[in-house]
Amino acid sequence: MTLLTKAQNHVRPAALRMPAFVTRRMDEHHVNRIEQLMGGEHVHVWKRQGPGAVMLAGNDYLCLANEPALLQAQVRALQGKAGQNLMSAVYLQAGSRQHRLEEKFADFMGAQQTVLAQSGWAANVGLMHSIAEPGVPVYLDIMAHASLWDGVQLGGARAVPFLHNNMEHLQRQLNKHGAGVIVVDALYSTDGSLAPLHEVLALAEKTGSVLVVDESHSLGTHGPRGAGLVIAAGLEDRVHFRTASLAKAFAGRAGIITCSSRFKGYFLSESRPAIFSSCLLNHELAWFDAAIDFVEQADVRRAGLRRITEEVRSGLERLGYCVDEGSEQIIALEVGTEPKTLVLRKALENRGIQGAVFCAPATPKNRALVRLTLNSGMTKREIAKLLDACADMRDEVDLENWTSTVRRRRVH
Repeated sequence: MTLLTKAQNHVRPAALRMPAFVTRRMDEHHVNRIEQLMGGEHVHVWKRQGPGAVMLAGNDYLCLANEPALLQAQVRALQGKAGQNLMSAVYLQAGSRQHRLEEKFADFMGAQQTVLAQSGWAANVGLMHSIAEPGVPVYLDIMAHASLWDGVQLGGARAVPFLHNNMEHLQRQLNKHGAGVIVVDALYSTDGSLAPLHEVLALAEKTGSVLVVDESHSLGTHGPRGAGLVIAAGLEDRVHFRTASLAKAFAGRAGIITCSSRFKGYFLSESRPAIFSSCLLNHELAWFDAAIDFVEQADVRRAGLRRITEEVRSGLERLGYCVDEGSEQIIALEVGTEPKTLVLRKALENRGIQGAVFCAPATPKNRALVRLTLNSGMTKREIAKLLDACADMRDEVDLENWTSTVRRRRVH
């Protein structure tokens, strides 16, 4: 019997018995959440979409993923004869390909230096636990990315949340706990809202606090040459650290941190994700090298994304959807509970629209939503299909009783 035949005839083993502390947590998910709350259906399991479906669950905002020039750069790297380093980036020799790319990113982002990480998560976790320690208050916007909170926990620092974009609440928290680290997203990944960067920076400088700005959803799409919102605001010389996932507009798999040259040396000896993860591979470096050049020249795509964003947002507003808490290419259809979000997800997919479901822990409890992420390649037909679907499903999804709709009625 060949190995292939053995594999084909192999019977998968039964699941191993787990201790109570594991089964309890699995039961909370499968029994309490999926079976009892959701009626046995999983909120994240979409049905396969057919031809003509509009896919709005990804973050390739500038449509780089299939760009020939970038693919060719990657192919050349894969077919090249250059040796591949398979080790932690802390051991790379000076002048390595990764170091040269970090210098190029530093020029692009107007920074003294940058550090490439294996992902946006690794960048945020590595940075936060390298600057925050026990006793240091870290002020996080309640909508700041989960990786930033994880880094605070790893560093043993004290997370101090403040209400979303609420500078008065941040001031009160600073008055109570003292100087520390302030953390915001430039463009928030849940609803597409923008941080008031000038106001946040003023509080950081007034209190002597460090400022960290996550530009994951604005790097590439905003600012001159796509260099981000911090540069657009003219604050690159005053913000201590910027981070970004390069799995969004740059359509790759890595993360980045801007910092000083002195901090970089410290970081590479202190950050656990940096120390205990392998460096980027040659074809990944080639992708980002070509992507920087492409993004810098992508003003037409950025303008197209802005036009599409304004058209979709205004269309949804006319249909009665409360999307005015954000302004950018990320749009939240906030329905409320998870069962209602399942209804919304199915209503959209039955009309050929796929977004991304966000629920706890990605959102507060009972503020679940479907996130639509727009891209510069959306056609008029796709925009019309989306708006027609949203018009058609209003009664089916009980739009009048969504948490976002009720909240807007209370405000007005």
